[in-house]
Amino acid sequence: MKVGNKANIQSDCFADGQSAPAAAGGRIVWHRRLAFRLIFLLSLCSVLIFTVTLGYNYYRIRGLFQEKMRNQAMNMAAAVSGRVETAIFSVMAVTDTMAGNLESFTFSDRQLRDAIMTSVITNPDIMGSTVAFAPGENIFSHENYAPYFHRSGRSTGFVNLYDEYDCSRQDWFQIPRELRRSVWSEPYYDKGGGNMLMATYSVPFYRWENHKRQFVGVVTADIALSRLTDIVASIKVLKTGYGFLLSRNGTFLAHPLQKIIMNESIFSLAEAKKSKELRMLGRKMIHGESGFIPYTSSVTGVRGWLYYTPLPAVGWSLGLIFPKNELLADIRILTATMAGIGLAGILILTVVVAVIAKSITTPLHNLAVATEKIAKGNFAVDLPRRKNQDEVGLLTYDFKMMQDSLQDHIKRLGESMAARERIESELKIAHDIQMSILPKIFPPFPDRDEFDLYALITPAREVGGDFYDFFQINEQILCFIIGDVSGKGVPASLFMAVTKTMIKSTAKEGVMPDVILSQVNDDLASGNDACMFVSLFCGFLDTASGEVFYANAGHNPPLLVKRNGDVEWLPRAKSLVAGVMPGLSYTCESLTLAPFDSLFLYTDGVVEAMNTKEEFFSEERLKKELAQTMGEGLPIQETIHNIEASVQNFADGAVQSDDITMLMLRYGK
Repeated sequence: MKVGNKANIQSDCFADGQSAPAAAGGRIVWHRRLAFRLIFLLSLCSVLIFTVTLGYNYYRIRGLFQEKMRNQAMNMAAAVSGRVETAIFSVMAVTDTMAGNLESFTFSDRQLRDAIMTSVITNPDIMGSTVAFAPGENIFSHENYAPYFHRSGRSTGFVNLYDEYDCSRQDWFQIPRELRRSVWSEPYYDKGGGNMLMATYSVPFYRWENHKRQFVGVVTADIALSRLTDIVASIKVLKTGYGFLLSRNGTFLAHPLQKIIMNESIFSLAEAKKSKELRMLGRKMIHGESGFIPYTSSVTGVRGWLYYTPLPAVGWSLGLIFPKNELLADIRILTATMAGIGLAGILILTVVVAVIAKSITTPLHNLAVATEKIAKGNFAVDLPRRKNQDEVGLLTYDFKMMQDSLQDHIKRLGESMAARERIESELKIAHDIQMSILPKIFPPFPDRDEFDLYALITPAREVGGDFYDFFQINEQILCFIIGDVSGKGVPASLFMAVTKTMIKSTAKEGVMPDVILSQVNDDLASGNDACMFVSLFCGFLDTASGEVFYANAGHNPPLLVKRNGDVEWLPRAKSLVAGVMPGLSYTCESLTLAPFDSLFLYTDGVVEAMNTKEEFFSEERLKKELAQTMGEGLPIQETIHNIEASVQNFADGAVQSDDITMLMLRYGK
């Protein structure tokens, strides 16, 4: 990169795959502008809040209204059932009294007829009444006797029902006789008596004979269905609501559709409509249950609610239909009015927000146009004039400061990048120099077959502190060295070069490894103001006998690899590293290599290599990998490369934190 090249500097500012914004200034389309987003988001939030509030208000009011309507239905049903039961109870009271008198007193035929006629005349709810004696149980001269008085216009008619039909075979006679209690009959059309649709209340009466209660007959009172129909028809539920009445078996006794009265039941309608819901409703009603449920009218087809309740006195059931549309009409009108007011408010709010947004975003838009030009490299562009002391004005002032700082920064960045390139170039040269002072031609002594040697170094940075070396003291003695300088980078590389030079100049014939290390330690400690140190392993191989003399200055213990594949550690160093202080002494140890035995030397960058879980490669894993590799009988060069591959696989992409250096010496070929 050339110093001062603004285009290149600008591209560097958007590194790592990022690019300069494409839409800025005049190129920003309307739907991406801040003003539009402010208007849209505020309007959207207002609409959402209003919609939720309106919806909640509607359903809340609807629920409260529905509950109020349920209570109103209960009150209305109670009023209707009270009117119906008032008429029914008056009939039942008269009939029960007549049956009690027949059991307690003896009547003549005249008295009996007068009593029956009087009960009909004095009770407008009774359409007809009779005392029907069981065959053979009459107390008068007639064999089958059932005097029946009934209303006929404004007068009273009389007939002996046995002259019309056999009363003893009728339900209103048989059922109370068998049940031995009073009952209401199912509605029926009476021929010969009232000649109308009616329901009969029958009360059995008895006499005592031979201390036994003997059935004599029944006292009945008829109530016209038209009477109940008028009561139910008088129910007014808004405009289209209505009431209906069901018998114990589900037959319609009262209904706005006259054609289904006594001709249809709720179950026949359910079958015709294939409606399981209507059939289930019929079961609940004839079983005496009550409830408030959604319902679609069979008359108008309008959806609404149905309240149903029993009439316990007769076992019938009353239903009241409330049309939904009429009930909710006021709620809908109120909701529509509120919606109109809310929408008008939102429209006004949108206009106000648009005006405010424009006053805010226009200066920002002008500032964006100017900054786009700055992004293209025109750092001298004029920024909009600061009009107000608000946030936009402060932002304009800050951009002006940024513009000035950016120009100065670009200038300094160009200078620093040029300096960085010089440093990188110098580091590369230093790396090449460092690598050049290490032996890198293998095999190093191709004409010698008494031993084989291979080494490898991988610095963690451009330059490092690890090193190795090997050279012949004489034709019989081979010196080999490995070391690890404290620290990283250029200081470590310089200290490494000095150490290597000192060792090579000190290693002479007749000087043992321990003496070499002591002399190097004294030389390094002298004037070591940086307090740097180095771990060293120095060994001599007698190529004739295989005997090895070595000294260790705080370095990792090498591994002895036997010909049969066994791997063992050499004794760990007990001496300090070199360069710490002068006057240190080191111990010279020895061992003898059998043919094809090997020594494996390494630095701590091997065993302390870490993976992404921050786990160490470890000495145990190194020993295991080395034993496995040597068991395959590979040359030492392949052995070292296999160990290097194992370390890299273990690291699994983790950054190398230390230099990795390995040296392997095999005695005999």
